[in-house]
Amino acid sequence: MPLAYALIAMVGLMLALTWGALQIQITLAGFLNGESLWSKAQKQSVIDLEAYAISGDAVDLAGFKRHYAVVLSDRWARDAIASGQFDHDKVAQAFARGSVIPDAIPGMIFILQHFSSAPHISEALRAWYSVDDAITELDEIAGELQRAYAAGGLQPAEQLRQRSRIHELNRFIEPRTNVFSVEVARGASWVGKLLFGGVVAVTLVAVLLWLGMARRILESIRGSEERYRLLFDSAADAIVMIDEGSGRILDVNRTAAAWTGRSAKELIGDRYVHLFLQPLAGQQAGRAATNALLAADGSTRPVETQTSVARWGELPVCQAIIRDISERVAMEQERRVAAEALASIAEGVVIADAHQRITSTNAAHTELTGFSSLALQGRRLGDTRRLPDGRALPKAIWDEVAAGGNWIGEVVSTRADGSSYPEHLSLSAIRNGEGHVTYYVAVCTDIHEAKANQRRLEHLARHDPLTGLVNRAEFERYCTEAIAQAERERLAAVVLFIDLDAFKIVNDSYSHAIGDRLLVKVGERISRQLSDGDVAGRIGGDEFTVLLPRLSLREDARAIVNRLLSTLSEPLVLDDYEVVLTASIGVAGYPLDGNDAATLIANADAAMYAAKTEERNAFRFYTPMMHADNRRRLQLATELRQALSRGEFRLVFQPSIELGSGRIVAVEALLRWQHPERGEVLPGEFIPVAENLGLIRRIDEWVLQATCAQIQAWDLAGVPPIRVAVNISARWFGHPSFVDGVSRTLQSRRVSPHRLLLEITESAMLRLGDDTQRTMQTLDMLNIDVAIDDFGTGYSSMAYLKLPAVTYLKIDRSFVTGLPGDANDAAITEAMLAMSRSLGLITIAEGIETEAQHEFLLRAGCVEGQGYLYSYPLQAEEIQALLSPNQQSGSPRLRLVPPRRG
Repeated sequence: MPLAYALIAMVGLMLALTWGALQIQITLAGFLNGESLWSKAQKQSVIDLEAYAISGDAVDLAGFKRHYAVVLSDRWARDAIASGQFDHDKVAQAFARGSVIPDAIPGMIFILQHFSSAPHISEALRAWYSVDDAITELDEIAGELQRAYAAGGLQPAEQLRQRSRIHELNRFIEPRTNVFSVEVARGASWVGKLLFGGVVAVTLVAVLLWLGMARRILESIRGSEERYRLLFDSAADAIVMIDEGSGRILDVNRTAAAWTGRSAKELIGDRYVHLFLQPLAGQQAGRAATNALLAADGSTRPVETQTSVARWGELPVCQAIIRDISERVAMEQERRVAAEALASIAEGVVIADAHQRITSTNAAHTELTGFSSLALQGRRLGDTRRLPDGRALPKAIWDEVAAGGNWIGEVVSTRADGSSYPEHLSLSAIRNGEGHVTYYVAVCTDIHEAKANQRRLEHLARHDPLTGLVNRAEFERYCTEAIAQAERERLAAVVLFIDLDAFKIVNDSYSHAIGDRLLVKVGERISRQLSDGDVAGRIGGDEFTVLLPRLSLREDARAIVNRLLSTLSEPLVLDDYEVVLTASIGVAGYPLDGNDAATLIANADAAMYAAKTEERNAFRFYTPMMHADNRRRLQLATELRQALSRGEFRLVFQPSIELGSGRIVAVEALLRWQHPERGEVLPGEFIPVAENLGLIRRIDEWVLQATCAQIQAWDLAGVPPIRVAVNISARWFGHPSFVDGVSRTLQSRRVSPHRLLLEITESAMLRLGDDTQRTMQTLDMLNIDVAIDDFGTGYSSMAYLKLPAVTYLKIDRSFVTGLPGDANDAAITEAMLAMSRSLGLITIAEGIETEAQHEFLLRAGCVEGQGYLYSYPLQAEEIQALLSPNQQSGSPRLRLVPPRRG
């Protein structure tokens, strides 16, 4: 279109120039015509004037006057134009009177007005101006002649003179008239050439301008096409041009080729529908539709297509823009997952706008508060929440969240029914790209149960879970407060340390559940004897503590101590069992026995130990001497840890005699501690300490290994084979590696299982519980015999006597000591012997010290016996000497140590 407009403008310009040239030619023609008429009028006026001078004819004078008027009219018009102030119409009329071509008059006026100085025009005008006086003089001559003829005639001389003047003027006018005519002709020729050159020049300039414009437009079109192609190929979306009629691809950009994995040549000509996984039926132009774009390798890409109809020249085409929506699909998937997660999250979630007005909530919040999301929309998030002290949520919380942090705290939230509950509230903010807060997110959790659990945990942290009494840490805290109060008020604060006597026997004889119930009842009995302000605690096992604050003297605790001893000694009924216990109590008071809680508890413990050691079912006030015993026990514990590594333990062996023949049929391995400074330490002194320290299992293992090693040594020395009994503690008997340890030891020393007898107390078997049957079966499979030790001293079940591997039954010395005089001991012993014979068990009596005891047991059917009547425990060498083949055997009974006779 710009080229068309330029061409039209050029043609119009050429036409305008041609019209202008024509007008100028017309003007020049008018000049030439006017020059011809003016020159003719001038010459004719001279002729008519000369004829009038000769004839005096009025006709000649009239002809002169007519021609003179033409010359005069042209001169007036010329002078009027030259003055610059003229009436155009009058000037035109003047030229018209001069018989100038009407079409040339405007051009003549224009040239005379604006181009009077142009070449040739200026010379013609000068020639025209130069004859003005001569022509005027001709008019004067005409007047003189007219007057002369009117006066009577013209004299010949005068006529000759006038004619001479006319001829002179004519000679002056005629060459100038010729100059005017020639210059006007030349001017016309010059103007014609000038006009032609101008038209040619303008035409050339117009053509050059048109060509330049055409080149620039073509370059612009080419650049636009290149830019279009660049934009077309560099577009982030795939663009496909399709023939509207055939549906085939006309052109594609690089993105479309890259996404499909096919070149543009491969795509052009293919059908557009072949690019997609799903059909395109129903897709409307101008509306976006989703589909899956197929790649050459079979992969797909989620896309959104939008088509529009356009025209390429006369060809209707469809332009399809294909946009990759993988990220949007992923984001929508993420939003869907987030929305589903938000809907299914267990905590309540509230979304509020930047002004804290609620926009949405999840289902958990509705279930938690009873408010639907619609009911809360527009309400402020803080309208239904308050701080625990009742205050509204302060502005500082929102300022903190808006500043980039998040707020977590406890609030009280109101439900739809008006009830309230404690809530854990977490506030955070969502910001836009400029960092401004657009939404607030609140996560709400009902912490009613959590707070209740916390209170329970706090209670458990400060109280014994079994009895509900305070634990050691809480008891020490109460003691610290009581000491501080006693110091301020100059009073005493007393701590009682209570330990149950023989609780271990009860706990081992029955189940642990019975023992726990017993401890609960003990705690209840202690609490019933206390006054307001007194504190009872359980600090471990069967150890209880009592705090008596605000006493005047330490000795004022004597009354409550006596009440506690009395109530604790009363029988306790648990299920079908009646249990009788006693307690030992130690008493320590501030300020006499310590200035802090730990010291008071430790000193009360020392006093309790003194009471238990000296008497039981008694109490003792703390004295400094009690710590000497505690220090001795602590020193013993330290030295016991080192005894194993230093090899300070040794074994002695007490023979077991067959009562009927007096033969030594077995020995019992007994442990002794040979202390480097204190000499021999008996088991009764260090075994309880070893049990408390957890060393008893290591000691048991050492005893078993040392015993098997001694059996192996006796066998190598040729000693006749005898049975060796080893005592097993409850802790090792219940250990998972017990049976494997015994088996490995026998194998490593190549000792026959029949040579070993394991003595296990009924309390140890009780501690093993349900695993007793399995352990006994395993021992029986290994051919290892078991003896039940101390039978009848506890609360054993007869069912233990039927267990596999149980072959021997040992009668405790507590029943043998009263024989034969004590009827009860005699009846119990005879009953156990009869039961053993019925079950096929071999009986062994312990602690036989008199002949009467020996004779009674022999008559009652006891098979074996041990005691000082026969021998004290001996060294291994002494046992070897007794059992060697060359030993004399005349006496039916071994009497290495004379029996004590009663």
